[in-house]
Amino acid sequence: MAAALLAFAGTFIVIGTFSDVFQSVIVPRPARWRLRASALLSRWFWKGWRWVGHRTIPNEMREDFLGTFAPGLLIFLLLFWVASLIAGYGLIFFALRTHLKPVPDFSGAMYFAGTSLLTIGFGDIVPVSPATRLLSVAAGASGFGIVAILTTFLFAIFGAYHTREAFVVALSNRAGAPPSGVELVEIHSNLRNIDGLIATLHESQAWIAAVLETHLAYPVLTYFRSTHDAISWVGTLGALLDASTIAITTINVPNKAEAIFVNRLGRHFVRDFGHYFRLGEGVEVGIERSEFDLAYERLALAGVPLIERDKAWRHFAEVRATYASELNAMAQYWRIPPAQWVGDRSLIGRHHPPLKVSRDLGRVPVSR
Repeated sequence: MAAALLAFAGTFIVIGTFSDVFQSVIVPRPARWRLRASALLSRWFWKGWRWVGHRTIPNEMREDFLGTFAPGLLIFLLLFWVASLIAGYGLIFFALRTHLKPVPDFSGAMYFAGTSLLTIGFGDIVPVSPATRLLSVAAGASGFGIVAILTTFLFAIFGAYHTREAFVVALSNRAGAPPSGVELVEIHSNLRNIDGLIATLHESQAWIAAVLETHLAYPVLTYFRSTHDAISWVGTLGALLDASTIAITTINVPNKAEAIFVNRLGRHFVRDFGHYFRLGEGVEVGIERSEFDLAYERLALAGVPLIERDKAWRHFAEVRATYASELNAMAQYWRIPPAQWVGDRSLIGRHHPPLKVSRDLGRVPVSR
């Protein structure tokens, strides 16, 4: 009976581990995190890491500390999957230990499982029955398979990360650091380059779609932070959503198609992430009327053609309420560097000043 229970437990661990790897690495769609040990561990560890970072780490070192979580988590997951397979096979081998020569104790069974899985094969413990021989071959094949899968997984993770960050850094040149939807519109107006704003909104749709697809398929990507100060993927998404909302509700221009497309896709993004990570929902605007008035005045000074203020505010509040709560929940969960209208705005520090354009030169940006 004891041997049967050990074999059952080992089989359960092996199947559960392969299911976890399959759903986390192979399945090209979001997998339900409640069914995956790796997803549960990631969430628990992040909550603890985040708590330590904000309770014990000085402000100037906090971002570096939080940035170490994702690489550490990635290494932990790789080791966790391998260790789980060794433990599962080890329990099965211990249940069948009389079919191994010499008969191993518990640690010996785990050792034999590890050497079989990693295809080391010292030969000091030998399977002598068809069942244990078949099982040792299966363990070796599992080892080859898991290494191949995880190698592909690493390439996919880092490829998606670099693609994400390339756009984040490029947008910071247009929207500031931390990124701001108001500044994105303001800079293009100062530079008399509204076509450039439309092109940026068009380009951002491919970025939003790519991040939505990769970060839900591989949630470990969400914990990777930018290597540059004051910018993040969540802040970039917030800037794009706010810029598109301003373009739809506040700017008096005839063609708003690209802004509408970005806004619809961005709202889809925050809704899916909020649901997947259980971040909650709401219908809050997320900013005060006074904050909107300050932005309105900035845009007016930049020469942006604007809709009447009260009408613009009512439409702006209506549209922003469809995504603001989920967006700020994302900002709080991943503790992004605070940005205008996104995250803890009381902590905003500007990485570089907005651009001011000489009206005489018409094209030369000068730091204010």
